[in-house]
Amino acid sequence: MPESLDGHYKLVIKAITGGRLVPFFGAGVNLCGRPTGTDWKRGQYLPNGGELSTYLGREFGYPATDTNDLLRVSQYVWIMAGSGPLYETLHSLFDADYPPTPLHEFFATLPAVLREKGYPARYQFVVTTNYDDLMERAFRAAVEPEPFDLVSYIAEGAQRGTFWHCPPDGEPRPIEKPDECRDLSPDRRTVILKIHGAVDRQNSDRDSYVITEDHYIDYLTRTNLSTLVPILLLQKLRRSHILFLGYGMRDWNLRAILHRIWEEQTLKFKSWAIQLNPERIDQEFWRARGVDIIDMPLDDYITGLSQRLQAIPHAGDGT
Repeated sequence: MPESLDGHYKLVIKAITGGRLVPFFGAGVNLCGRPTGTDWKRGQYLPNGGELSTYLGREFGYPATDTNDLLRVSQYVWIMAGSGPLYETLHSLFDADYPPTPLHEFFATLPAVLREKGYPARYQFVVTTNYDDLMERAFRAAVEPEPFDLVSYIAEGAQRGTFWHCPPDGEPRPIEKPDECRDLSPDRRTVILKIHGAVDRQNSDRDSYVITEDHYIDYLTRTNLSTLVPILLLQKLRRSHILFLGYGMRDWNLRAILHRIWEEQTLKFKSWAIQLNPERIDQEFWRARGVDIIDMPLDDYITGLSQRLQAIPHAGDGT
């Protein structure tokens, strides 16, 4: 682990133990733990965004060369084949028991690690743009299974533009009054927030994917966080450090959401993006928003963070 990252890791660990770190998962987290040169495979390795786009293009005969453009390819499928075939294909792909990556396992075991070291209960608040259920499965598979609230965006149907809430011991229900929803809080239980929707492996009728160009346009016109996201989750976002994992800056609606979060912050919290060999445009985007780039492989970063967390003293023993 590079010595120059000592200060960074110390700040992140402080944010974790203080309950002030919110990890944002992008499609790149699915590459964590996958051997270099290994292709994705259903039930073994999830695809990243480019691989998913190429797969859809091949399945539906996408005629152009920009097969890595997931929004464009998905829009083509939607128009030429219909929403049903697109949703069915995505459901089939994500309806498999993919093994959690080291990154998912790290966050799933965080609450237990902190409890073992005598720190106050710090539940996780994970935000993701991914459609899979890897984070949920990692929490359930942990040595000390962690109950969680699942909050997921609805992209289609009568409740389009709102969120579902699925408690650990109940059925999903739409969140009708986010500003009055005070039973959803990372201070009382772990929360997974899926801002692009997700697969529902128990009921495919509840599948929801923000994936086409039209979805993104619709999303951008609707995504006023203060009227969509439960109030205590929004407050947590505005008063936390954010750790971006597996992102580049081509995700337009993520950028719109972040703009709204940051412009409404009264206090500033340093955030970080883990991105190997970032392009110039990514560097300038992050820098303009006060986000530090950590240029290293995600696998190495999570390994270093895990080692540092394991090495912290028991609460009350000093630093």
